[in-house]
Amino acid sequence: MANTFGTDILIQAPDPKAAASFYVNQLGFTITGEHDRWIDLHGPNINLFIEEGPALGPVFEVTVDNVEEAKQRIVAAGGKVVKDEPDFPRCYVQDPFGLIYNLTA
Repeated sequence: MANTFGTDILIQAPDPKAAASFYVNQLGFTITGEHDRWIDLHGPNINLFIEEGPALGPVFEVTVDNVEEAKQRIVAAGGKVVKDEPDFPRCYVQDPFGLIYNLTA
């Protein structure tokens, strides 16, 4: 069972433009894309995406061999599914320690 952390981190904020402004002004990020519901801040080591919505905390991207199997293992070990939108595709799971991952294959 191997996995890979991706370079993408997503947060949600009620006002993505205000959140992006914070990261630009306080941490030196650069806005690299603006969309209807989210803003991209790409960097040399990570890509931060700020999506409109209630705050979830950071969502890390993890690539696994099989999303459904990984989701089942995490839930069986005490985690929970936060958001499951296979058509997007997006599968957010929270581990028993509070971290949220977007599982991708």
